[in-house]
Amino acid sequence: MDTVRELSDRLVTLLRRERAALAEFLIALAGFDARRAWADLGYASLFHYLHRELRLSKGSAQYRKVAAELIQAVPAVVEPLRDGRLCFTTVIEVARVVNPVNWREVLPRFYGLSRHEAAEVVAALQPHPAPPVRTVLTAVPRPPAGSTVELTIPAVTPGSTVELVIPRRTSGSTVEPAPVAPPSRIAQLTPLTATLQRLHVTVSERFARKLERLRDLRPDLSDDALLEAAVDLLLAKAEKRKSGRSDRPLAAARPSRDPDRIPAHVRREVWERDGGRCTFLLPSGEPCGSTYQLELDHVVPRARGGASTVENLRIRCRGHNLEEARRVFGDQLMDAYAGRRCGGSA
Repeated sequence: MDTVRELSDRLVTLLRRERAALAEFLIALAGFDARRAWADLGYASLFHYLHRELRLSKGSAQYRKVAAELIQAVPAVVEPLRDGRLCFTTVIEVARVVNPVNWREVLPRFYGLSRHEAAEVVAALQPHPAPPVRTVLTAVPRPPAGSTVELTIPAVTPGSTVELVIPRRTSGSTVEPAPVAPPSRIAQLTPLTATLQRLHVTVSERFARKLERLRDLRPDLSDDALLEAAVDLLLAKAEKRKSGRSDRPLAAARPSRDPDRIPAHVRREVWERDGGRCTFLLPSGEPCGSTYQLELDHVVPRARGGASTVENLRIRCRGHNLEEARRVFGDQLMDAYAGRRCGGSA
């Protein structure tokens, strides 16, 4: 049976081949486009050839069309695509700002970036000429029961920095709140300049009423300032709870009858020592560094007599905390524990 490392090495080899194959395809496509060979086959453009002849989706066709045009203008993009420094999904953004004159300086700024991160670089190099400063509240109608018509959300109108889309449904002549779907964890952010981004998030009508009340109480603040202040309060509260920080820390820790309780002063020291990030070491030797779903983990587990001291505690993200627990206690016990937490039977 192959070891995990052998499986990983094989994936690395396959990924390298995939990148090389994509690079060769794009080079050939650039030459095909330079000859306008698609016209000889009766197509109106390279995009139509890719979509109709090669049966690519419109999105895939557009990516490859832009990449082929970029390679013709700046052949130096081929090698970064081949070795993985340049992600294929960022090509659309790269093509907006990289040209035969500036590629030596600008192209490396996109290495290793995601599409959104690349968009932030573009926004810094080519800021929005008139960053929006207005909030738009858009009611989203609910289609009739059984309707096959797709619901489309209106685009952000020019001049808005925060678009709040309120779910609503129409019943006869009255307008009633629609059932609110589970909120998305990730709101849509569109970079506008190096320091401004547009936020697009769906909110309930209850939220809209609260925002209107807050506007009345603080007319001196813009909507983005109000939302940022609210986020600051929630962030401070969450970090205080996680880290054990206190505005008025006690001179001496109070004794607790709960043996599982981690004293606040211990929690604070561990949080400050570990920088509020997961300290799990990856195979590369680098720490995980995640700030998502952080937990305090005992080096020597409590079930084996480990104490809740600064020296015996460390910060772990939930995923690595569970991974460590499985290593120590085994999959069978952890699966049973997970079943009990979810309401199942062990």
